[in-house]
Amino acid sequence: MPSLPLLEMNNVVAGYGKIDIVNNISIRVNEGEIVTLLGANGMGKTTTIKTILSQTNIRKGEIKYKGKIITRFPTYKIAMLGISYCPERREIFANLTTKENLQAGAYLLKTHKEFKENLDRVYALFPVLKKRQNQISESLSGGEQEMLAIARSLMSNPNLLLLDEPSLGLAPKLVELIAITLREINDSGVSILLIEQNAKLALELSNYGYLMRKGKIAIEGPCKELKNNEGIKDVYLGIATHQKED
Repeated sequence: MPSLPLLEMNNVVAGYGKIDIVNNISIRVNEGEIVTLLGANGMGKTTTIKTILSQTNIRKGEIKYKGKIITRFPTYKIAMLGISYCPERREIFANLTTKENLQAGAYLLKTHKEFKENLDRVYALFPVLKKRQNQISESLSGGEQEMLAIARSLMSNPNLLLLDEPSLGLAPKLVELIAITLREINDSGVSILLIEQNAKLALELSNYGYLMRKGKIAIEGPCKELKNNEGIKDVYLGIATHQKED
């Protein structure tokens, strides 16, 4: 008998105020997977993640985590269950040091030993953060700030990481480094729900993908299959389907 998915959204309708942004969304993230939400800007990807975190008005459907219904749970209770969020554009505390940002991410930890263990873990993933631990965060480079945002979201020792646009604005070499690190994070036992405009990166990293269009799931499937889906290549992701002949 197959195990329960780690996260499920079943026929969820949600938005802001009286406006629905996502319509009958159904997605699942299995234990140990990286799952990606693809699509153009404004299609409802970030709203989907914020809906998981109870930061939208949910009008229909249910959300389950480890088989338990968490629809409309307060955000802090969702965090306590083991779900962490790394937002688009990082949103670090610019006037705090690198280490102080990491301390802010560890607010759920109960002992100094846990904090030290998690701090050592994120420093091993991102050695540059240890070098910059006493540096004011706004003075970090864009790549270092992204590393800090991801590291801060890992300080609570989550089972599931909701990750929004980690490669945004980064140089190709830094994107490659972030990709390697995300694989390491996943290999350590953290499942990931990934929003990423870099379709090639997302499809290479992820096990399963969902393509969103106008707040709905338009296409879904294993990423090995989605790489060759002509609808994704041509219409949504701008991947050329025909190479120019020499």
